[in-house]
Parts: sequence; C-alpha cells; structure tokens
Amino acid sequence: MPLIILGVDPGTAITGYGLIETDGMTHRALDFGCIRPPANLALPQRYLALFKALEQLLDRYRPDVLAVEMQFVYKNAQSAMKLGMAKAMALLAAAQRGIPIHEYAPKKAKKAVVGQGGASKEQVQKMIQYLLHLSHPPMPQDAADALALALCHAHQLHTPCCRRS
Repeated sequence: MPLIILGVDPGTAITGYGLIETDGMTHRALDFGCIRPPANLALPQRYLALFKALEQLLDRYRPDVLAVEMQFVYKNAQSAMKLGMAKAMALLAAAQRGIPIHEYAPKKAKKAVVGQGGASKEQVQKMIQYLLHLSHPPMPQDAADALALALCHAHQLHTPCCRRS
C-alpha cells in the first residue's frame, strides 16, 4: 500500500514542503513548493498563516507521516526561537490530525539523497531531480530540502523498527 510522506523544512520567512508517494521501492513527487507568509505581518500572524497553509496541505493530501527538519542550535537564540516556532506550527498541525512525526537532522537528509551529509544545496536539488524523475531541479532550495526529508524517511522504511504495519 503506498505511503504519502510530507517533508517540511520550517522557517519564518520561507517554509519548504515536499510530498512524495512511495511503495518503499519507488518514489513519486506529488507536490512541492514553499509557504511564504507576508513579511509585513507581525510574527504571530506569520505563524498563523504558516499553520493554516500547512493545514490545507495536510487536508488536501492526507499524508501518512510528517518528516520535519530537526532544529540545530544557532548562535543567535532569537533566530533559534523563531525557527522553533515555525517548526511547532508543522508539529501542531500534524499532531491535531494524529499524523506520526519524524525528525531528521539536515545532514542525515542530505546523506540519504546525496550520500554525504555535507552536500551542497545544488547537489541536493540535482539528486532530488534524478531520484524523483523531475524535468528540472526543484525550486526553491527549501522545497528540495523538504523533498529530501521525505525521501530520508522513505529510506528509513527499510529499517525494521521504522516499517509501517
């Protein structure tokens, strides 16, 4: 039975998303892009816009699982808090619908698609294009990163502890 995975690369200015369908062996892109809350809105309203856009994606595609980028520690605590709030919008929208959530470090997602955790954004885009048989690299890079997260989770399905029953 095919599995639909939503990958989310959270951010307050740009949140990338990527949806794939997988049977464990083959993967197909369903949709990808970015959510860009208006920059002129106050942060609470930007978070609300992000939350509502994620709700629409979840309601439209009904994914089986959410793969979200694990937050890494920034030197700037304020930036880390803003990023954490954007991530929280994805976690909340998925949790409200009972969708399982899996977090992956950026290096793990890059390694899953390129083979090395230090891959450039351009390398990720090219490999996503190749792996999902896209006519061109996914743009913007945030969307490619979100697709990488979804593919990273799809690769985890081969591990017995992560298989869906």
